[in-house]
Amino acid sequence: MNKLYIGNVSAEATEEDFETLFEQWKIPHSGPFLIKNGYAFVDCPDEKAAMRAIDILSGKAELHGKVLEVEHSVPKRLRSCKLQIRNIPPHMQWEVLDGMLAQYGAVESCEQDFTETDVSFIVFRAMEKLNGSMMENYALKVSYIPDETAAPEGPSVGGRRGFNTRGPPRSGSPSLGARPKTQSEVPLRLLVPTQFVGAIIGKEGATIRNITKQTHSKIDIHRKENAGAAEKPITIHSTPEGCSNACRTIMEIMQKEALDTKFTEEIPLKILAHNNFVGRLIGKEGRNLKKIEVDTGTKITISPLQDLTMYNPERTVTVKGTLDACAKAEEEMMKKLRESYDSDMAAMNLQSNLIPGLNLNALGLFPSGAPGMGPSMSSLPPPGAHGGCSSFGCSPYGGEGPFWASVLSASSQPLAGHPESETVHLFIPALAVGAIIGKQGQHIKQLSHFAGASIKIAPAEGMDAKQRMVIIIGPPEAQFKAQCRIFGKLKEENFFGPKEEVKLEAHIKVPSCAAGRVIGKGGKTVNELQNLTCAEVVVPRDQTPDENDQVIVKISGHFFACQLAQRKIQEILAQVRRQQQPKPAPGAQPPLPRRK
Repeated sequence: MNKLYIGNVSAEATEEDFETLFEQWKIPHSGPFLIKNGYAFVDCPDEKAAMRAIDILSGKAELHGKVLEVEHSVPKRLRSCKLQIRNIPPHMQWEVLDGMLAQYGAVESCEQDFTETDVSFIVFRAMEKLNGSMMENYALKVSYIPDETAAPEGPSVGGRRGFNTRGPPRSGSPSLGARPKTQSEVPLRLLVPTQFVGAIIGKEGATIRNITKQTHSKIDIHRKENAGAAEKPITIHSTPEGCSNACRTIMEIMQKEALDTKFTEEIPLKILAHNNFVGRLIGKEGRNLKKIEVDTGTKITISPLQDLTMYNPERTVTVKGTLDACAKAEEEMMKKLRESYDSDMAAMNLQSNLIPGLNLNALGLFPSGAPGMGPSMSSLPPPGAHGGCSSFGCSPYGGEGPFWASVLSASSQPLAGHPESETVHLFIPALAVGAIIGKQGQHIKQLSHFAGASIKIAPAEGMDAKQRMVIIIGPPEAQFKAQCRIFGKLKEENFFGPKEEVKLEAHIKVPSCAAGRVIGKGGKTVNELQNLTCAEVVVPRDQTPDENDQVIVKISGHFFACQLAQRKIQEILAQVRRQQQPKPAPGAQPPLPRRK
């Protein structure tokens, strides 16, 4: 496949511009450039030339102020299709298979038939190289299942990368085994006493195989986690009905084993739930949880926030009652948790392209392992890595806020290309300083570590100062995390009313020579910024530039308004910097393209 797709193409770009660019970097092409609205196509003579173009130009080369995206062009019939992979080793874990598949293309979703060891994958690009490849002495057999509902050729709203052409971007890192889940695939996580694990597995694994087969589920018993612990986590992947059936069977096995071993203590059902969903499970004034207790005849308790750690964002929901009552409570609670997850995923999909210049994948919006329901401990980053913490859920809307705004960092992967650091001055109520700093400075230290940013609070400008300045230094993703958490903390600590939106003022400094570009002719640019972002953007007149020849731009609004305005202004500044760069002399070797 030697046809290339070139995205993010400026409306000003011409065929001559592309000819010059390819000639400049000595990239051969075998046909004319076909330029469409916002994208283009070109044929390369061979695979080597195509790969060279992708490596050199994609995300690096600029044309008329826009960074180009270059990749293999995908035929319409393959843009949305199912790929069936057969003859997979029966004991193969998803994480191993997923890591191998990632080198051929991103997996959007997976449907597994556990009775046949066949897996159907919906993929973004062809993966012909898989057919016949060996996996532990098993030759994989691959065939396409075309999707009749594939989107027509051409860009959707927002460009070729819109959801209608290639589907939503895949969340999580292949190395961590994360994959998107539909509502029916949200896993059920249980905590069971260690002494019953052997009975659940059975002799040579016979019992767990029977449960898997009968309930059409995939069950992972994390025996090696927390060696010596009194309880072990179990993750069940299936439909809601499959999860509930597997849960009931496991409870029955534990009760039988307790009778056989004369274990007299009560065996409650324990469910692990991500802290970001617990607020909605409990409901306002505990109404949701109380209703479930009344409807099912159970007693339900939830572990305290203090039990959460930097690397374990799950809380334990303990259900006491008869087996039937516990099973019914599990169904009701998981229904609530799945609704919360679906709601947040829908919101995330709507917002995923909201903020330009921000790498949402680098934010680690979803926990690894099992999106939305808490990662298994084995997939969490080691101490000191850039880990996530549910107590740092960044919802600016409080405990009932959407999970996608929580920005849980579950990936220890470094950000690509070392993005440029930025400085933002965020103004908070003076009375909120103690909440942001925390006891003995613990909260601000943990927040700084979580966000990957330097966070300091400037001294008060006077005894009666009503606001204090928080100085945040870090790349765009770190700014997003730090500011998001500060907005959320102010809401949690009731510095704003229950129905009042958190609105703060942020200052960023820009070169005095670029201030006019932010304002625009007759204020056109700044007015457009305000209309687009819903933030108030002001460049005060008659400012005296500081020692670095910089002036202040003031941004006021709710969290996402502020973020979008900041990114838009940084986009303008980047254009100014590019235009100020000296052009290479004729005949000179072009410099290496700047990585984003």
